[in-house]
Amino acid sequence: MSFDLPHGCGNAEGDVIEPGRAYGFFTDTTLCIGCKACEVACKEWNQLPAEEEGLSGMSYDNTRDLSATTWRHVAFVEQMDEAPGHAGPRWLMMSDVCKHCDPAPCLEACPTGAIFRTEFDSVVVQQDICNGCGYCVPACPFGVVDVDEVDGKAHKCTLCYDRLKGGREPACAKVCPTDSIQFGPLDDLIGRAQERTRALHERGESDAYLYGTPDSPGATGGIKKLNAFFLLRDRPEVYGLPAAPSLPSRRIAPAFGAGLAAFAGLALAATALLGGGRR
Repeated sequence: MSFDLPHGCGNAEGDVIEPGRAYGFFTDTTLCIGCKACEVACKEWNQLPAEEEGLSGMSYDNTRDLSATTWRHVAFVEQMDEAPGHAGPRWLMMSDVCKHCDPAPCLEACPTGAIFRTEFDSVVVQQDICNGCGYCVPACPFGVVDVDEVDGKAHKCTLCYDRLKGGREPACAKVCPTDSIQFGPLDDLIGRAQERTRALHERGESDAYLYGTPDSPGATGGIKKLNAFFLLRDRPEVYGLPAAPSLPSRRIAPAFGAGLAAFAGLALAATALLGGGRR
């Protein structure tokens, strides 16, 4: 079963959304102008409240970060460009969102089955099953998932699951005026992203690279790929992204092994002391 997809900024006329295919976002940060149209569209469609604090005093960033009520966040990073002929400030802008990881750390940590992978390969929290335990919050290496103080449930981007089921692209991609946020089947998006990166390199912008595609930064440490991946122009940490995000099981196993080794060492030492005392 498939649905006609209305024409949007990041999609070609006549595209369809088919359950059973993997969909996601390709965010080209070199095209982001910081207009925040994606933030507004996300809040309007999902009926999320505005930030109570208002302007943060941190550049033009009023939402500060992703949260239970902010599922799209436009980050502003101001730098001094010291390249010859380009001296002056340089702005790096990125519309951040849930990465819908494959495999997903939050899904791995959820004890109730509230978090599941949909027929579009996105990751969604079922509010009627979530018990608010919060295990998914530290499990997410991107700081995406958050527990709402009002209802006590975990919340994050759903890739507009309700819109996808109706054959409509996510609200944020629909309104993006520069095609910085592009939505579509992952295999198509990855090919498009690779072409864009090559074009930038040919133009002399050798610092451009992909984050979150298979075998690239952001898709190591146990996570094979991000269903929302990015084209960046500086180190991941500059954008607040980890270079090698990992799964909870990958983080726990080494610590557990180290604990067992330490316990075994103490046990051997105690045995030796007791044996020496008997002699």
